[in-house]
Amino acid sequence: MTLALIALAVALGSALVVGWAIRRRSGVLTSTSTGPDDPAIDTSGLVLSGTGPTIVHFSAVWCGPCAAVRRVVNQVCGELPDVAHVEIDMDADPGAARRLSVLSLPTTFIFDADGRQRYRGAGVPKAADLHSALAPLLA
Repeated sequence: MTLALIALAVALGSALVVGWAIRRRSGVLTSTSTGPDDPAIDTSGLVLSGTGPTIVHFSAVWCGPCAAVRRVVNQVCGELPDVAHVEIDMDADPGAARRLSVLSLPTTFIFDADGRQRYRGAGVPKAADLHSALAPLLA
């Protein structure tokens, strides 16, 4: 009986640590390499802006956190009028999700005016993080 309780405590502790690590990374935007030697990403059909950065986020009707991403991105785009916003329903356009290797929802990308992917994040990003990522692209 004691061994079973110890095993249960270890399993619960491990689950707690894994859950904490996943939540800690949720919404964090990661810079993606955009050097001249990087392979080109197929952005056809994404309707990226040619005059400024574009925030692209993948969502689905059944995804609860996707509504929060929509609110944050709409707020940031309202504050930065030179930033375009494209929302792609993963169920309606699974090809775009495959081309960009979207494995979870919500997933957010930031592309520069030249159509190069600059940032990527899964989960709900913070408005301040979006502002920080977009600032150098607007300069």
